Amino acid sequence: MAESGEALGTVPEHERILQEIESTDTACVGPTLRSVYDDQPNSHKKFMEKLDACIRNHDKEIEKMCNFHHQGFVDAITELLKVRTDAEKLKVQVTDTNRRFQDAGKEVIVQTEDIIRCRIQQRNITTVVEKLQLCLPVLEMYSKLKEQMSAKRYYSALKTMEQLENVYFPRVSQYRFCQLMIENLPKLREDIKEISMSDLKDFLESIRKHSDKIGETAMKQAQQQKAFSVALQKQNNVKFGKNMYINHDRIPEERSEIVLRHVLEEEDENEEEGDEETFENYYRKQRKKQARLVLQPQSSMGYGFPVNRLFDLLFEIRDQYNETLLKKWAGVFRDIFEEDNYSPIPIVSEEEYRIVTSKFPFQDPDLEKQSFPKKFPMSQSVPHIYIQVKEFIYASLKFSESLHRSSTEIDDMLRKSTNLLLTRTLSSCLLNLIRKPHIGLTELVQIIINTTHLEQACKYLEDFITNITNISQETVHTTRLYGLSTFKDARHAAEGEIYTKLNQKIDEFVQLADYDWTMSEPDGRASGYLMDLINFLRSIFQVFTHLPGKVAQTACMSACQHLSTSLMQMLLDSELKQISMGAVQQFNLDVIQCELFASSEPVPGFQGDTLQLAFIDLRQLLDLFMVWDWSTYLADYGQPASKYLRVNPNTALTLLEKMKDTSKKNNIFAQFRKNDRDKQKLIETVVKQLRSLVNGMSQHT
Repeated sequence: MAESGEALGTVPEHERILQEIESTDTACVGPTLRSVYDDQPNSHKKFMEKLDACIRNHDKEIEKMCNFHHQGFVDAITELLKVRTDAEKLKVQVTDTNRRFQDAGKEVIVQTEDIIRCRIQQRNITTVVEKLQLCLPVLEMYSKLKEQMSAKRYYSALKTMEQLENVYFPRVSQYRFCQLMIENLPKLREDIKEISMSDLKDFLESIRKHSDKIGETAMKQAQQQKAFSVALQKQNNVKFGKNMYINHDRIPEERSEIVLRHVLEEEDENEEEGDEETFENYYRKQRKKQARLVLQPQSSMGYGFPVNRLFDLLFEIRDQYNETLLKKWAGVFRDIFEEDNYSPIPIVSEEEYRIVTSKFPFQDPDLEKQSFPKKFPMSQSVPHIYIQVKEFIYASLKFSESLHRSSTEIDDMLRKSTNLLLTRTLSSCLLNLIRKPHIGLTELVQIIINTTHLEQACKYLEDFITNITNISQETVHTTRLYGLSTFKDARHAAEGEIYTKLNQKIDEFVQLADYDWTMSEPDGRASGYLMDLINFLRSIFQVFTHLPGKVAQTACMSACQHLSTSLMQMLLDSELKQISMGAVQQFNLDVIQCELFASSEPVPGFQGDTLQLAFIDLRQLLDLFMVWDWSTYLADYGQPASKYLRVNPNTALTLLEKMKDTSKKNNIFAQFRKNDRDKQKLIETVVKQLRSLVNGMSQHT
């Protein structure tokens, strides 16, 4: 009786366990099954019997449902077979109708295209006419400006410039010719200023040349005016008594008019700006100097007197002369850079080798041992620049020698002017060259090599100045040449441009990517765009072998990191809504090619797998999805020794949600396949756990 009572009590318990197994998530089945084994010894056997009975009941229900729907399925197949014949006939008729429509519409299409082309041409002509009507007044005004400049009507030209800037240019500022005109106006203003200054100098020189005659004429006129004033005063004294009372009331009015005139003159003077003030100050300064020269005795009487003012003038002229030289050599450097082909200098004979080394102090024993033909590492601009720097030193020396200064002072002048040439003129030309858009990666590499050799040649320039002035470089007050900082800054700018242009080129290749994110299976080979990119990187890094090791390594690491970041952004793009496992596998093949490229040591000098670490974030993320090792990831998250330490939970959650949406849409009959149903449940479970992990991180932050 006790056993039968226990059995009766066990049956409802087994039914409850079966209901709980059928209704709850599979992740919670363990504790439920454990309760079966924790009961009486025979409960397991009875539970299995109950489970078998339940399975048989479900099988009967499934069989009934299949039998119930079988006849309908057979009827549907029969109807489809009947319809197929009619569908084939309909397909033939539709195809024939479509062909006849296509034949009939070909002529209409041709005429329509002709009409569209004519309409487009008509619209373009109308647009061109409108734009030309808008541009013609600007061109007419600019032509008028050129005519005024040619006729030396500079004041009118300045007024025309103001009208162009304030009225005409804003209407057509979007056109390139307008930008060129705008850029040319400051040069025209500077030309007017220089011409006016030259005319003023000529005027002042003419005054100095004819000062004797001008003074004589002025004194004669002053004497005549004085005699005329004395006679007039005598006549006025007779009438003074009569008109004193009449004019008494007019004196305040005359004084007020005089005061008002002075006020207006002061206001007019306050309104003058810019170049007028510059010319006025220059005029006063030159007149003062001329006055000093007039007051100074003749050269035959100049012994024992100070000549500091004369030397100040000469030094000022020397500074202006150096500025003129710097402007001239800036144009020379620009011409040299424009004519350079930015490739190593080829030589085929000993004579050519000696010609180059006679122009530029190059020493390389390894290159001398090589047989002809061979190449210098620098391009043609390097010896030309070196020669022009020496020519500048000669030109600066020609003026300094006439100052009758000591050798030490001349040495200091030459070194300072040469430093200005290197740090200001040549440096500016180099930076402008580096920033030009047509300068590519190969040219930038050659520029870095060129600056290295120019920097090494600075010591020879110092020796050149020393040989001219006979002043030793070990002298305490000797100025050093600043070539090191000049060419170092240019190299840094060129290196930055290399990194930028290399990343831009990588972006151009990545934009060609065309992944099928819903593919079921991978292609079995890497994507074409990526293989083209890797081949490009291999070829460009071969050019980098001539660069200093650190620069080449930095460029290679920067390129790999940028490529890794671009690929990661492609996966996490917000516009990408679905990703299949086949697409992930295809993407993994591409990342494998990137890792093989990094391990092939495209640039020597990397230690171990340093370069491969650029793709470590992608590798760990893809391994997690390829192996589907979520239990390890969630269990070891935050541990220093975690296998997936570089995988961010937010990143993993984003990618997993895209894969979850794909699984839902592709697996329409997933509820009838247990494996797909289990995989979908696992994805949903991992998504929940990742969300809780991300929320916990945000709350902690």
